[in-house]
Amino acid sequence: MIEIQNLYVCLVEPSNMQAKLITNHMNQIGITQVGRVGKGREAIESLGGDPPPDVVMSALYLPDMTGMDLITAIRQHPTCSHTPFVLVSSETDPQNLEGVRQAGPVAVLPKPFTESQLLLSMQNTLEFLNAAEVREDDQDLKLTGLRVLIVDDSRLSRRHIRDVLEGIGFEDITEAVDGRDAIPCLEKTLFDLVVTDYNMPNLDGLGLVDYIKTKSIQCSVPIIMVSSMSEDERLAGVLDSGVTAVFDKPFEIDSMRRVVKQLFGGEGA
Repeated sequence: MIEIQNLYVCLVEPSNMQAKLITNHMNQIGITQVGRVGKGREAIESLGGDPPPDVVMSALYLPDMTGMDLITAIRQHPTCSHTPFVLVSSETDPQNLEGVRQAGPVAVLPKPFTESQLLLSMQNTLEFLNAAEVREDDQDLKLTGLRVLIVDDSRLSRRHIRDVLEGIGFEDITEAVDGRDAIPCLEKTLFDLVVTDYNMPNLDGLGLVDYIKTKSIQCSVPIIMVSSMSEDERLAGVLDSGVTAVFDKPFEIDSMRRVVKQLFGGEGA
């Protein structure tokens, strides 16, 4: 089990002043192993180090690439593709953050951030890294025989959601690229859980929920919606549509685990 004081963080920050401030914040919450680099290429090279970093924390705009480029490169790395990624950015335009949010970071921190915000992001990182150990300790949660459908038009987002669900204990997972692609899956397979994005082409998450609730033979299947557009008024009707839970992207892994426990056993069942 990795503890917060054992975390090795690769900090990707071109500004010396910002790097010092962020490192001081990390020291305050107990993280002392911080390797700072200034470019995305150097962060990618660090993944081949001994040891490799437990988590990569990066600014959005780097001298040689963007944070989106960096998280994409990490997900393509031959040995460290599951490395957690935390974005730190002063960007206020949601559209400029959309790509990274969809790519499956464990946290997106504003710049500047508080120590409590940093601590929450590192706790979510530890939830991801320690998933196997937590699963072994949770004897009440039996998920291996349950079927899950993930619906998301972002390949990186689907991969992150799959990683989280597999870490919790699911094994039988099907993927669909949007709501329209999900319909044939729902017609031929009975699922125990559907996890869907909101904003998708062809048929969005709300349209998929409506199909499941009104036209599918499995109208009672639990549905969890994840979205990077939590502030958009188009989400106003989602909670009234019959979904079990709605999570922002990035979502808290412990919150996902708690909902799964409530649905399938363990605490709160």
